Amino acid sequence: MLELNKWFFVQLANFLILLVLLNIILFKPLLQLFKEREGRTKGFLDDARNMDGEKENLLSQIDKKISAANEEAKKIHEQLRSEGVKINKEILERAHKEATEISEKARRDIEAEVKKAKEGLRGDIEAFANKIVEKMIGV
Repeated sequence: MLELNKWFFVQLANFLILLVLLNIILFKPLLQLFKEREGRTKGFLDDARNMDGEKENLLSQIDKKISAANEEAKKIHEQLRSEGVKINKEILERAHKEATEISEKARRDIEAEVKKAKEGLRGDIEAFANKIVEKMIGV
């Protein structure tokens, strides 16, 4: 059974003194260290969350800028393509016009040559006719 003598009280006093000393020397500093660590950890987590939010914001801004640049590039491409089609059409029209002019000039030149050839042949026909007549008549 438990005896309540002077040694019990001495051991009880030693235990309480040790408990108070350990509390002052060990437990309170450890608890303070744990609280500071927890506070820093929460601060780092909050910073990480804030940075993640900023990252998402920046990524969305970059995506918006990229899509705007793509739209601008599409507009420029379409504009340049329409200008190219217009220039191509103008070049084809000029080429067709030049080809028509060359064809007309060639046709006129051919008609002039045919007319000269006919006139030359008419003169030759008259000379041949005169020779045939002379040979038939016997002159």
